Amino acid sequence: MQNIKTKLLPFFLLATGISFAQYTEEINSNRPGKSFGAYSIGKTVIQAETGIYYLKEEHDLAETESKGFGLDLALRYGAFLEQLEFIAEMQYQTDKFETPVSSENRNGFKQLIVGAKYLVYDPWKNYKEKVNVYSWKANKKFKWRKLLPAVGVYAGANFNVGENPYTFPNDPSFSPKVMLLLQNHFGNKTVLTTNIIYDKFTTDYPSMGYILTLSRAVGERWSVYLENQGYKSDWYGDSVLRGGGAFLLKKNMQIDVSLGTNFKDTPSILGGAVGFSWRFDKNYKPIEIKEGKEVKGDSKGKAAEEKKNRTDEVK
Repeated sequence: MQNIKTKLLPFFLLATGISFAQYTEEINSNRPGKSFGAYSIGKTVIQAETGIYYLKEEHDLAETESKGFGLDLALRYGAFLEQLEFIAEMQYQTDKFETPVSSENRNGFKQLIVGAKYLVYDPWKNYKEKVNVYSWKANKKFKWRKLLPAVGVYAGANFNVGENPYTFPNDPSFSPKVMLLLQNHFGNKTVLTTNIIYDKFTTDYPSMGYILTLSRAVGERWSVYLENQGYKSDWYGDSVLRGGGAFLLKKNMQIDVSLGTNFKDTPSILGGAVGFSWRFDKNYKPIEIKEGKEVKGDSKGKAAEEKKNRTDEVK
């Protein structure tokens, strides 16, 4: 089962000593969480991840309140290299902002980012686990290698469009964003994704942050997740807790739902979202990596059949 931000199928096959490309038969979506996985979606693969959300904020000291809705959209494309992925993110929000003496309808692009991520290190690539034919205990003992995360890096640009009511004063039209992406697999069902974020560091209010996402597969089609995001700058700091789940409609389609809240009242935040992810992969050419050599498959069907045969041989 492919769960949130995971690629479990290749990891099942790693025990045979054969490592495959990052593409998997089931969709690999970043939704419903906010973190990025270290792995890309695969060369020539196109993926759209979108959702609508509701957000309510109340500031006890300022006696202000805002309620509204928004649209999230992320477009992902794997290009040039199997490890490389380009990502465009958009978040548009409309809400009503109220104070004790006024009321204002607001709208604008809360987020508009274009960037790319690259898988720097895969602990399982070209790794062949040796089987001890004399000791069952030696084969079953805990292996420290399982604690090593896959490592990716991300670099992007924030674009501030128009008169934006959702950012700080004098926010420039362009600012950079970088991230370190870590992804740990614990067994066949549980994945921990960690993002370390440095955002808008050329502006008057640079922001440092993190996202920790723990996800787990439940059955063949369901997955659940729990996430904590923290960020801090001289303009604003907060910590948000989210949770939710996803359901696999088809191998290339997923729906999701999530809820989130923070832990303070300046402001207090409550939000919820529903989303949909879809992948187009008809142009994908499978790449098998065996003993350090890349072999391009002539069709996904043939590559899948070869994977199944190797797995059956190991069983």
